[in-house]
Amino acid sequence: MNNPHSIKSVVSYSRIPDVAAKELHMQFTDPGIAFVLFFCSAEYDLPALADAINAEFTDMVVVGCTTAGEITPDGYGQGCITAIGFDRADFAIEAASIECLDDFSLTDAQTLVDQLIHSCNEHEVAAIKGNTFALTLLDGLSIQEEMVLMNLNSALGSIPNFGGSAGDDVHLAKTHVFFNGAFHTDAAVVMLVNTCFEFEVFSTHHLQRLPEKLVVTRADATSRCVFELNAEPAAVEYARVTGLELDQLTPDMFALHPLAVKLSDDYFGRSIQQVGDDLSLKFYCAVENGIVLTVMEPRDMLENLEQKLVEIREKIGEPQIIIGCDCFLRRLEAQLGGFNRDVCEVYVRNRVIGFNTYGEQLAGMHINQTFTGVAIGKRRHD
Repeated sequence: MNNPHSIKSVVSYSRIPDVAAKELHMQFTDPGIAFVLFFCSAEYDLPALADAINAEFTDMVVVGCTTAGEITPDGYGQGCITAIGFDRADFAIEAASIECLDDFSLTDAQTLVDQLIHSCNEHEVAAIKGNTFALTLLDGLSIQEEMVLMNLNSALGSIPNFGGSAGDDVHLAKTHVFFNGAFHTDAAVVMLVNTCFEFEVFSTHHLQRLPEKLVVTRADATSRCVFELNAEPAAVEYARVTGLELDQLTPDMFALHPLAVKLSDDYFGRSIQQVGDDLSLKFYCAVENGIVLTVMEPRDMLENLEQKLVEIREKIGEPQIIIGCDCFLRRLEAQLGGFNRDVCEVYVRNRVIGFNTYGEQLAGMHINQTFTGVAIGKRRHD
């Protein structure tokens, strides 16, 4: 039978770091909880929060990141901290940090993954093959996601992997990941999760392609900045094809008028972060000269969510929990469309815990405007 205490999700709405950490710890009453994953608002005094977490969670490994919004047991949260505790009897979870993203090579990735696998094996929870997934949290303003994820994905081989880029409540100033008792920038934390439970790593989006195409004709790939689309100033051309005025180019409109690149038969979001004074467009994901961006149109987000969740239940049964990385532009779209509460209801009903990201990760790819995560179901062979 499933241990009802194998996974527990909690939340604190206190803005006071000492109180928030204490409230979280008090809710993890089961002595078997050995690993805690949290997502918190960047509005906290982060050094004080780190000290408070270290003082309270002396008997657990703790990792996490800052967000552009939290997903709590009550649905969407803002300005709070939510966390998931995992029992050592059913989960072997090992974490490793990457503290300099731009120097992270394939050799580094292989060494890191080998160490994680070796450590997970020592717990003897389940065989690694078929019972393990990886979750990565990354500095969401590092502009290093693509290379790091590509190397990690290669090193992980057949182990499914996903994750999210940390946010900072849409200030676009500094995002942080938490490991080894402190918040870090220009860093990532990689978790290898080995479990006896069924799970399904997934991603979904509700975007549909439109006929309009935009060719990147001048860009700086290192800063993800596009200066020209179709040989015209980027912001001017984007406004033209979307029917907007230049002064309407805000995050609200970026959420409602997304762009995507086609890879094989699928389209993957490439979201705009902001407009430059020179009418350039800065993106959250990789862009470079010559790529073709397709204008997309949001369809029914709720219908798409429900359909994906039905597919998940058909594969693994009713989820115990879904760890979700949900692009902050999706949340913004739900707010603008007036169906924010409906999304929250879906998340609560399906036990989604997670955060709003500056980018999602799946199988080594860095993508935008998706709901990506892992659903954890019943014990195998129960």
